[in-house]
Amino acid sequence: MKLDWKTCAKIAVSVFVLFLAVTYWGDFAKFIGVVIGAASPLFIGAGIAYVVNLLMNFYERKLFKKAKNQKIRKIKRPLCMVIAFITLVAVIGIIFRLVLPEFVSAIMLVVDYIPDAVDWIVEQLEKLEYVPQDIIDMLVSIDWNSQIEKIAKAVTSGLGSVMGVVISTVSTVLGGIVTAFLSVIFAVYILLDKEKLGKQADKLARRYLKQSWYEKILYALAILNDCFRKYIVGQCTEAVILGGLCAAGMLILGLPYATMIGALVAFTALIPVAGAFIGGGVGAFMIFMVNPIQALIFVVFLVVLQQLEGNIIYPKVVGSSMGLPAIWVLAAVTIGGGVAGILGMLLGVPIAAAAYRILRNDVYGKTEEEIRKSLS
Repeated sequence: MKLDWKTCAKIAVSVFVLFLAVTYWGDFAKFIGVVIGAASPLFIGAGIAYVVNLLMNFYERKLFKKAKNQKIRKIKRPLCMVIAFITLVAVIGIIFRLVLPEFVSAIMLVVDYIPDAVDWIVEQLEKLEYVPQDIIDMLVSIDWNSQIEKIAKAVTSGLGSVMGVVISTVSTVLGGIVTAFLSVIFAVYILLDKEKLGKQADKLARRYLKQSWYEKILYALAILNDCFRKYIVGQCTEAVILGGLCAAGMLILGLPYATMIGALVAFTALIPVAGAFIGGGVGAFMIFMVNPIQALIFVVFLVVLQQLEGNIIYPKVVGSSMGLPAIWVLAAVTIGGGVAGILGMLLGVPIAAAAYRILRNDVYGKTEEEIRKSLS
């Protein structure tokens, strides 16, 4: 290969950049973190816009499918966007309204039961006669009610300077409010001008990318969009059905916290595989504090419901649309949760499904026409 001055300059610049990245990696990572933090409203807004766009497209198809009047067509996009936002906020509000009040009352119930639970444990330890008497005497001598009150006061008053805690809390809340407000503004702009933004991005990609790279990126984005859309629609539908069946079954069985646990199971069911069990575990603990027998009944009921949902409901609602084997779904949830917590669990499955589909198409050598048919 013949080396000209341009090639040598590119090599020199690449080596210099690599040297700077290795030497000043800590400062570089901090700078990237600051940039990502500053741009977080834009990223969050894009995520909100993507979810709201699914609802907005649905309303545009259903409400204005046959609209031919020019004035109606002009207000179609803003009106459907407002309805979609109202729908999303209403769903979130209903979930919090069903979960929070009963969750707080359940926590208070647990706190009230702690002294009685400790007395019961001490009685059982005395019957066993294997625990030293001095440990039992120490447990008996503790005033658990006063200790709980001290813990509650410490939590409510905060640790350290009260003024510092207040300032930190206020700044955090205000920062969150500003971020949320800016994110919604970005989402609105993206939704109103999504076609224009798409054309601009397409022009930039065509101008600065090679044709082969442009087609590969477009192909990968199309599969990602298809996987995310199917995942969000299917998982939300399945979660609503599962939560509704859970609440209805608990009401029929006369179990406490039916609406709250049903809403909690529906919310956590957005996480594949383990989601419903997380909500069920929290619900079983709360019911256990009221009646252990009812908690056992709830666990049996939830296991039966999960089998019904996994073998009948889920295949009908979501089916094999994600195209991802069960073992890889579990792996995606596990790895995603370890990397990014709950957000990683939610995003891991569609990302893994997209990667799996791209690899499968490449291995089996599918043509572009076959791929386009699968995405349509």
